[in-house]
Amino acid sequence: MVAAGLLLFGLFSFSLGRPTAHDILHVHERRTEVPNGFKYVGKADPTAMLDLRIALVQSNPSGLEAALYDVSNPDSANYRKHLSKAEVDAMVAPKPESVQAVKTWLSKNNISAETASPSGDWLSIQVPVAQANHLLDAQFSEYTHEQTGLTALRTMSYSVPASVQGHLDFIHPTTSFVNLRPVPAALQVIPRRQNRTKGRGGKQRSFTIPAPTAAASFAIKSLATKTASKTTLSQPQAQTATPDASCKTKITPECLQAIYNIPSAPASNNQSNLFVASFVGESADPADLQQFLGQFRSDIKQNAKKSADSLFAVKSVDGGTNNLVGATTEATLDIQYAVGLATDVDTTFVSVGTNNSDGIAGFLDVINDLIAQDEVPFVLTTSFGFNEKDVPVGLANNLCNAYAQLGARGTTVLFGSGDGGVSGIQNTDCTTFQPTFPSTCPFVTSVGGTKSFGPEVATSFSSGGFSNTFARPTYQDDAVSAYLDKLGKTNAGLFNRSGRAFPDIAAQAQNFQIVRGGKVVSVSGTSAASPTVGGLVALLNDAIFNDGGKPLGFLNPFLYKFGPGALNDITQGNNPGCGTDGFAAAEGWDPITGLGTPDFAKLLSTVRKNT
Repeated sequence: MVAAGLLLFGLFSFSLGRPTAHDILHVHERRTEVPNGFKYVGKADPTAMLDLRIALVQSNPSGLEAALYDVSNPDSANYRKHLSKAEVDAMVAPKPESVQAVKTWLSKNNISAETASPSGDWLSIQVPVAQANHLLDAQFSEYTHEQTGLTALRTMSYSVPASVQGHLDFIHPTTSFVNLRPVPAALQVIPRRQNRTKGRGGKQRSFTIPAPTAAASFAIKSLATKTASKTTLSQPQAQTATPDASCKTKITPECLQAIYNIPSAPASNNQSNLFVASFVGESADPADLQQFLGQFRSDIKQNAKKSADSLFAVKSVDGGTNNLVGATTEATLDIQYAVGLATDVDTTFVSVGTNNSDGIAGFLDVINDLIAQDEVPFVLTTSFGFNEKDVPVGLANNLCNAYAQLGARGTTVLFGSGDGGVSGIQNTDCTTFQPTFPSTCPFVTSVGGTKSFGPEVATSFSSGGFSNTFARPTYQDDAVSAYLDKLGKTNAGLFNRSGRAFPDIAAQAQNFQIVRGGKVVSVSGTSAASPTVGGLVALLNDAIFNDGGKPLGFLNPFLYKFGPGALNDITQGNNPGCGTDGFAAAEGWDPITGLGTPDFAKLLSTVRKNT
């Protein structure tokens, strides 16, 4: 975080680098007022150091998008023939003249830049506030984020010379007032009484787990090396059991297997993997996971030859760690249902720390870290996000293109849609509907929430709606237009009818049983839905690998083409917010549950028929 890294210098040994007369500056970005949730404190200390990132204009983003759709469209001859790292990097890399123009400008001002992304489309510089103010004709000041109490250094405008216009996309963080920490779902946690543990007062109580307000200090756990090969078994067979009646009020892995026909047999190919991204000091205790599996997946004990601390690997980004004695709800939920459903699939917990300028920078860093690898994950699930209005358009586009890079190389990127209904990532006051990001990115699969079964219905907190940043992609035109025709003038003026619609699909999201701190608690949120779908997709990939096939990668073109035959349509429920009833679930796609919930057997059959 910027506020945590303010360095003081007694003397300056460098020139402040005032722009010369011929370097006429032009306003590049400007905002007229401080956004809600932030409070002006005063001018920044001129000696405070800023870590600024410069986004260069990418050479061929339209080519990247076309390539992504080419390998993701079931009608294409190149379906699932994913691109190599070199092929993707070539489309994203800036033109040499762009790199030269920006570095020349910086050099004239006694600043050297470091490359900060695999393809070179990001540069990083470290400068004191005084030099940044002169370089950019800016006025960096200190602002407090009222919810967390964290401080940030930002400016209301900045300018660049004509020599870099058309080469420099934007600079971050400057005018960006993104939430200083990414927001997890507003998880509802209900402590559950166990036979061995007495509850306090004999009553259950419901409360909201707030976002952490201070970074914790954790012991680093390094990425485990997974070398053990799996025994080749017969391919997983779908569950055909009827869900137990208890699954209407308490969800366990066995419930999800029954509701969505997910196989209980372990993965039989050692290729499939599943990555779970987490932020802001979230941690998952392997001992809790071991207890969870013993209680809710006792059928796999005979196959479990791993110690508790090797049930999942840990990857650190931006100083992220996993505190083995301080498990948190979000990470616990994500890991227990990723591992608990994707039986014997290699699972990695990606812990993103706070060694960055704000929450969205952590999102950039984790994706840049993954796309820098020669082999990308096959499935990446994330249960954090932002209200789209808080993310600058340039930054949203850049991050969305990073997800396209992963998709083009074969990664299924999943995000929980949020838990505020139409009011955003969490329930907040609003006068117009608030879409969430990254769910509104056209290159990710957004997952909404449902509950119960027979019938399965939408949860009222499931976020969904229409983007104000991204246009509706063609793959969802027919499905979304059909819904809008039925909607008519309802909620007119409260949302952008032409925007990218979300979520794309949904899954159970209420009353998930987890083990945290050795105790069973019940958790609700679309944070539960995303790892559920992630585990299911990881098992689909396993079966496909056994067929000699390629990973599913970016799902949406496939889902919108074949969804009606491979998904469970959800037609009941609504997602209120902003003083309205929100949107209503309906036959076909809707802005609460998308196209519906998955059926493993039907999806696998559909994939095989169209390969």
